[in-house]
Amino acid sequence: MKIQEIRAKAKALGINSFGKTKVELVREIQRQEGNFDCYHTATDHCDQPECCFRSSCLEKGRETEQTKKNG
Repeated sequence: MKIQEIRAKAKALGINSFGKTKVELVREIQRQEGNFDCYHTATDHCDQPECCFRSSCLEKGRETEQTKKNG
């Protein structure tokens, strides 16, 4: 999801996006929607199937884990 889409989603939820990073904003949206604020922390598994950021989060988590292993 692009940052413009994330900002629009935040605005719809009444969240001020000014000065926040993408990760900070996504985590705030996650909390507002009743999910854990865990964006980019999972590596192989996510138990939040209703989270709209789930697929991009898991992809980024895998990339981060690979970087740690290869780094």
